[in-house]
This record gives sequence, structure tokens and C-alpha cells, in this order.
Amino acid sequence: MHRHTDDNVIIESDAPCLNDEVCLTGADHELRVPLADPAAIASLPEAREAIDEIDAALAVLLERRAAVAGVVQALKPVGGFAGRNPERESQIVAAMAERAPSLGPARLTRIMNAVIEAGLEVAEQRRRPPNGS
Repeated sequence: MHRHTDDNVIIESDAPCLNDEVCLTGADHELRVPLADPAAIASLPEAREAIDEIDAALAVLLERRAAVAGVVQALKPVGGFAGRNPERESQIVAAMAERAPSLGPARLTRIMNAVIEAGLEVAEQRRRPPNGS
């Protein structure tokens, strides 16, 4: 589920509350993120607070994405870095570029490459035995 309202993005999640503003609501585990209107921000502390709220939500989303990517890795015939799919990654970037046109495909490619690689690293770390052998 992913829907936008005038001042919130609501994303399904079962993460705990991050603070008073970024918190789960209801039985269906939605993550509510207040999105300040940049034109209405009048001070540096307000701007930093808005960024902190967005960053808190991003952290939860990145953690969830890494967990789901781990499932993908387990389901693929060839997982890990060897199983990367450039066509799928291009589709992800194109879809994101539609939602975030000011970032553009080149920036989003760099961002998503870092996100995908981090997820692959987490999946590999979770597959290793705790003693590292």
C-alpha cells in the first residue's frame, strides 16, 4: 500500500514508532510521515526537524527494503551480487524517477545502486553463521 495525502505519506509497515510525528497507526501497521511544505519552513530548526522526520522514515523503509530484498535473494536461482538484474534495476529507477522527477534518473541510479548493494550485503551477512565461518 502506498498512498499520498496532502500532508502525509502512508506506507504499510510493522516498525515501531520513531517519534511523536513518525509513528504507526491502526491495526494495519501504517507508517505516517508528516511532510512539511518546504515553502512554509521559516527557520533552520524547522528545516532540520522536517529533515529528521523524513530521515527517520527513510531508515525504517531502508531496513524493510533490505529484509524484503533478502527474501528475493533466497528465492532467486542465483542470489547475491552475481544475481543482480540490470533490467529490473532500470525499471526500479524509472518508476522512482516518475515519483521524484527533480532527482532524475542519473541521481536515482546512484542512490538505488547504493541501496541495492547495502541490501545484498545485509542478505549475505544474514546467511553467514554467527561465528563468521
